[in-house]
Amino acid sequence: MTSGRILVSVIVGVTAIFGAALWWFVNYAFYEELDDLSLSVQRGDGSSFELPLDPAQNAVRAIDASSSPLRFRACFTLDPAQADALLAEAFPYDDPTPLGAPGWFGCFDAEAIGTALEQGNAQALLIQRDITRGVDRVGALFPDGRAFAWHQLNGTLE
Repeated sequence: MTSGRILVSVIVGVTAIFGAALWWFVNYAFYEELDDLSLSVQRGDGSSFELPLDPAQNAVRAIDASSSPLRFRACFTLDPAQADALLAEAFPYDDPTPLGAPGWFGCFDAEAIGTALEQGNAQALLIQRDITRGVDRVGALFPDGRAFAWHQLNGTLE
């Protein structure tokens, strides 16, 4: 082999390894499934109420990562009393934009949630403003009790 072919082979090999590592870090690294999720829903007067979620009853699945405040995603179901409490207490959220989740977290389909919100088939709610500086925890509630939560930038850092 000539030195040019060796150099090209090394560059292609390093690029392939780097690409695979980058893909793994984006989709798997730092994520952890949350075993216990309870949402503290913020009221207009500044107080909050706890929306306890029992994994056995509410089919709770949630992930988060310490590497970014935007990596939080949750899927759960609410019984009618919990859904009514959430609708009565939480504020509507003006510009909900569900962010995509890793492919292995199949319960959270950001595109389907976003479409349902745009078409009025789901209600967007503010769960907690400034969960971290500049980031809100937002939820989407469907009439059948399915609910989803995610973090999104709120525009205060612009």
